[in-house]
Amino acid sequence: MFTRLFLTHLLAALVALVALLGFAEWLAPRFYQSHIEQMVAAIGPQGHELHADLERGLRSTLTAAWLASLPLAGLLAAGTAWVVSRRVSQGVRLLAHGSRSIAQGHYHDRLPVHGRDELASLAQDFNRMAEALERVEQSRVELIGSVAHELRTPLAGLQGYAEALADGVLPPEQAAGRISHEVRAMRRLVEDLSLVSRVEARAVEIRPQALDPAAALRRAAERFELVFAEQGVALRLEPCGPLPAVWGDPERLQQVLSNLLANALRHTPPGGEVGLKAEPARGGVRFSVRDTGPGIPPEHQARVFERFYRVDSARSRQDGGSGVGLTIAKGLVEAMGGTMGLESEVGRGSTFWFTLPPARS
Repeated sequence: MFTRLFLTHLLAALVALVALLGFAEWLAPRFYQSHIEQMVAAIGPQGHELHADLERGLRSTLTAAWLASLPLAGLLAAGTAWVVSRRVSQGVRLLAHGSRSIAQGHYHDRLPVHGRDELASLAQDFNRMAEALERVEQSRVELIGSVAHELRTPLAGLQGYAEALADGVLPPEQAAGRISHEVRAMRRLVEDLSLVSRVEARAVEIRPQALDPAAALRRAAERFELVFAEQGVALRLEPCGPLPAVWGDPERLQQVLSNLLANALRHTPPGGEVGLKAEPARGGVRFSVRDTGPGIPPEHQARVFERFYRVDSARSRQDGGSGVGLTIAKGLVEAMGGTMGLESEVGRGSTFWFTLPPARS
């Protein structure tokens, strides 16, 4: 690579040098011709005899200077070609080595960045690509570990109930009920994983239409009224003033509200309260689900929408949470053209909110 680049650059430099000097050799007589004629006129009649000698002398001087400067110019051209070729070939070798390293799974490798030219910019782009691939690989490893961890609990339960049934410890009717419960938990996890993968790939189907925000909140509150009552948590539908219609998928909107309400119920102790609210906001309507739970520390708030992320790592999923509800909710809201966020204070509860755009005319 270096030899080919060096010879190519050297040849280009020498061709340019020869062309430049040849052009000067052809163009120079036009400039000194008038000076020769002035000298001939000043000398007198004898000057005409010197005309040819003066022209030959000037040409021979120019040619001698050209030949004398050619080695130095060639040396400079060779040096420049060597520096440029070495720089380019070194960058190509580093890129080739980095590509092979990435292909082998070494996503932590980075290329050195020197200077501010195109090669340095290319190295920076390569490093950013490697960082992105490293994050994707880390996410993949974490996902596999999280899925294995989430499946371990229901699988252990299934094995325990099967052994208890085989040993006669549990009657068939009781074992069948518990096994059915664990199977439903596994099915719910698999369905949530399938949905979150489609949400993250932006492949979820959205059928938007004009929606009444107040009616959507009433429908969600009615679906969860009995569940909240059984847990001893008050579900309050806060009054809504005049609201514009929003643009969204009615079923997906209910799914978002259901995930937020289920999350609030899991984190609100008996005797607490969860509030549902909708209010006008810039560019649409803002929906919010407020709870009186323990709140989320600031260092965890930026990651609560990541799949399987737990504020309390010791918390189990025995309460029915799959660990991807908030991830699904955020993805569905964004698919409908809205945004989702969180406001929380430790000891005073959390408020999950999202916005939806106004209905299209």
